[in-house]
Amino acid sequence: MTSSTPRRTVLAAALAAAAGTAAAAPATAADPATGTGPGSTAPDRAADDAERGHAPDAGLVDNRFWSSYTDWRCGTTAGTKAVAGPRPGLVLAAPAGLVDYTDPHTGRTSAWEYASWTSPVHTPAVPATEVIASWNASTPPGTWLQVELSGTYSDATTTPWYVMGRWASGDGDIRRTSVDDQTDGRSTVWTDTFAIDDAASGLRLRSYRLRLTLHRAPGTDLTPTVRRIGAMASDVPDRFTVPATEPGLDHELDVPRYSQNTHVGQYPEYDNGGEAWCSPTSSQMIVEYWGRHPSAEQLAWVNPAFADPQVCHAARFTYDHQYQGCGNWPFNAAYAATYPDMNAVVTRLRSLTELESLVRVGIPAITSQSFRKEELTGAGYGTSGHLMTVIGFTADGDVIANDPASPSNEAVRRVYRRREWENIWLRTKRYDANGKVRSGTGGVCYLYWPTEPAPGQHRVLRSLGLL
Repeated sequence: MTSSTPRRTVLAAALAAAAGTAAAAPATAADPATGTGPGSTAPDRAADDAERGHAPDAGLVDNRFWSSYTDWRCGTTAGTKAVAGPRPGLVLAAPAGLVDYTDPHTGRTSAWEYASWTSPVHTPAVPATEVIASWNASTPPGTWLQVELSGTYSDATTTPWYVMGRWASGDGDIRRTSVDDQTDGRSTVWTDTFAIDDAASGLRLRSYRLRLTLHRAPGTDLTPTVRRIGAMASDVPDRFTVPATEPGLDHELDVPRYSQNTHVGQYPEYDNGGEAWCSPTSSQMIVEYWGRHPSAEQLAWVNPAFADPQVCHAARFTYDHQYQGCGNWPFNAAYAATYPDMNAVVTRLRSLTELESLVRVGIPAITSQSFRKEELTGAGYGTSGHLMTVIGFTADGDVIANDPASPSNEAVRRVYRRREWENIWLRTKRYDANGKVRSGTGGVCYLYWPTEPAPGQHRVLRSLGLL
């Protein structure tokens, strides 16, 4: 869950209001049988279900990611180059120029050499009302990167270049940050999400490009290395309920369990632990499911009196200094991908069937949802925005989740009623406790998996457009 009056709550309210009214903002431009472990695979039925189209609304989500050597060579470059190898990437080869950057969170101005790569134009299968970018990169000390998006509307006019994130894996050079107040009066970037202001008008984003700008300290040969970048574009219709799906096979993954609430009051500078740390706590559970861990050296900064210091570590290194919280979706994916040989994306799934397909081949998911207390039996709380980790399904099809909003690590494993959980996760509209219409995430999730997935995992990921 997020802290009181979180910025994503403001986003939800704004998107709900925009469903029937055009936004009147001023125009301002700004540049993966049983759960036997991570490598296990269930029968190919999982992938077959997905590929046969059992999921509804097949045309509502489009994923496009650039990660191969060919991908990197297809973009437009200015000082960057593609590097081959087992895991190709993009690096800064020769600076295109020098730029001063004043960090709004430290007030410090520094000069940086930079180079850029711009993707080819991508036309999604679905003209979009929302786009969420995500990336996987390493940024050694003395380097950082910026991700931008620009697109063409369905009426052939264009957006400005929007900043989708200024990011470094560490926090010694810049403070990783989203950028507020980006709008052209027709679309707006809300922290990490590009959104059409008035979807009811019929306006859509017909195509888009992504731009990477890599920065390094002047006079050095340092470079970020970007392994993957891309976006999920979607046009999920307004809906308070979604059709029920039939349960598949029962399956449960052995995922570590961590509670966010054992960290209440820890590190106020990273949003004070507790309810604000659902996203990094969930991310850390799945990072460790895949056998990755921060080193003792990386954890040396954490107060030794605190249990589960790796959760504190995840909070610090997902923290968005503008959002003032750890719930920036792409920053969590980027954090997970800093571990060796990991891929991570933010996407939408179209149904619980797709999520079951992932779990059956050994891929858990972090899901985003909001609900009133009475809407999710057994949760014991309501929330305007919360992340939890889905690790399995019972024989009756109920959802098994590691819910970090639990009083202890031992209490984290929960079983939620399928129909209730399915609806709160996939809907795009809901009523709050006061009867006001608010937004739902429409199936948003984070997916993390190794760079060499098992064949069954690869097949399911490919069916979702992620490989």
